[in-house]
Amino acid sequence: MSTLVCFHAHPDDECIGTGGTIARASAEGHRVVLVVATNGDHGEIPADMPAGKTLVEVRHTETLKSAETLGVHRVVWLGYEDSGMTGWEQNNNAGAFCNAALDDAAQKLADVLREENADVLTTYDWHGGYGHPDHIMVHKVGHRAAELVPVRVLEGTMNRDQIRRGIDAARAAGLLKEDEGFNADGPADDGNPMGTLESEINYKFDVVKFAPLKRAAMKCHASQLSDSGFFMAMDDERFAAQFGSEWFIDPKSNEPMRDGWVFE
Repeated sequence: MSTLVCFHAHPDDECIGTGGTIARASAEGHRVVLVVATNGDHGEIPADMPAGKTLVEVRHTETLKSAETLGVHRVVWLGYEDSGMTGWEQNNNAGAFCNAALDDAAQKLADVLREENADVLTTYDWHGGYGHPDHIMVHKVGHRAAELVPVRVLEGTMNRDQIRRGIDAARAAGLLKEDEGFNADGPADDGNPMGTLESEINYKFDVVKFAPLKRAAMKCHASQLSDSGFFMAMDDERFAAQFGSEWFIDPKSNEPMRDGWVFE
């Protein structure tokens, strides 16, 4: 069996971006390790925050529950501070992940890759999907770590064309008004459109069978993902249609998008 290491920026990113891939790999008998760069310090503070608990403690607990739901075998925290969204004052904090020394952070990840004898590492596309400073740093650190420890790298991304189709379908079904939702082709945090066009994606992983586990893992992150939110409020069929595929770029490939799997 093989070992998959999924590298993510914040608590909850693991299930949103690679929840189906993690669950499928684990179900097929592979070892899955989750590495989380930051503690999620600057996430949403829930109205029902438990007395005596910090947001970091809450999000750690939620992540462990999510990991257990998906079948993750080990969770590693790199311990960096959440950098906040683009333009926030937290971007300037010395401990923020976006300000980490690249080689130091990469060595921490490389240590895990070496310990686990990893076969595949997932990171993010060049702009982290939507320009978040920590997501961009995950991309940089992931690739630098792969220079230190040989491992196949796949970049998780969002399919912009799929997002656009999903929004159009929701409007056609009356779930969204014409002025609701967002423009998938408009500027995200870094001024670039969200995700990646299908023409620039190499792999579509079929994880529709694991959509219920992915949804259950997302629900573990109750402090950040409300049950009344658009995606969580979808019926099971629409959720599976929207989240039953996960998308990856192989930085060493120029092949067009095709159905594939992480351990090819």
